Amino acid sequence: MYTCTEDIEQNGQILAYSVAPNGELTLMSSIDAGGTSTCYLTIDKDQKNLLAVNYWDSTIVTIPLSTETGEFAGDITSKYDPKQGQKIVAAAKKNGGVNHSNNDESTIKMRQADPHSHALVLDPYVGCLAYVPCLGKDLVREFFYDKSEGKVVEEMNYLPSGMSSGMPDGPRYLEFHPKYNTMYVVNELSSTIAVFAVNKKLIKEINEAAKNGESLERFKGKSTLTLIQSINTIPNAFPKKMNTCGRLCLHRSGRFIIVSNRGHQSLAIFKVREQGSSKGQLSSVGYFHTRGETPRHFKFDHSGQYLLV
Repeated sequence: MYTCTEDIEQNGQILAYSVAPNGELTLMSSIDAGGTSTCYLTIDKDQKNLLAVNYWDSTIVTIPLSTETGEFAGDITSKYDPKQGQKIVAAAKKNGGVNHSNNDESTIKMRQADPHSHALVLDPYVGCLAYVPCLGKDLVREFFYDKSEGKVVEEMNYLPSGMSSGMPDGPRYLEFHPKYNTMYVVNELSSTIAVFAVNKKLIKEINEAAKNGESLERFKGKSTLTLIQSINTIPNAFPKKMNTCGRLCLHRSGRFIIVSNRGHQSLAIFKVREQGSSKGQLSSVGYFHTRGETPRHFKFDHSGQYLLV
């Protein structure tokens, strides 16, 4: 099991634990995350590398893993910095910065002064494209991930994470549907879910070209995503400045998507359409009060019957 620490002044630490049959954890090793406010960990398709996202300085790093023990097998092998070495503009909260839990105009302006990578999800088909929601720039970035070298090589494309209405979106997390060629992005600041059609054929073409040692230049600027829907996670009458979205999660059946609303204090439930030209798009089912404030993370149990918030 892997977990990480979170700090906007000091680099995060990533820790690897072995899990005993009774659930007891034993720390095996730890490593510097190579960036600040570490927020998301991904293991590649071959389980040879861990990819870590550092929210505050927006860096993405790759760390090799032992295929026998799961321990870290070496130091960081690659690092991507969308700022290209430039310093962070916004200040930390205790140094005059803003509270990132707020959603007013001045807070958003400060939060979007810098790029902020919030997650990294590899395509579920061949695992060669890494999708990164950038909360600071309202973009979903598409990177080529070299599986053989274990490196995020280059940015292939990027596109807006919403309707390009001129209002901030703040993409936070994303998930692929297990059956349909569809991807869902939750936008923290606009309280919306963006639904994208995924060009599976193009992803496989990129993978084949890379396997054959061909240049990927012809694929640059060609997005594998097409926005097909944007849907609100809160009722129209509720002010968006009083809410930010937390987690997005697909039910294991693939029939429902749940989003946590921090401010509206709810879980928004959406049904995934299963037929016709709108297959994969969403219809609102309703809202469930979480009986507590600021629901952030939630998870289904293995049966899919219980939801822990």
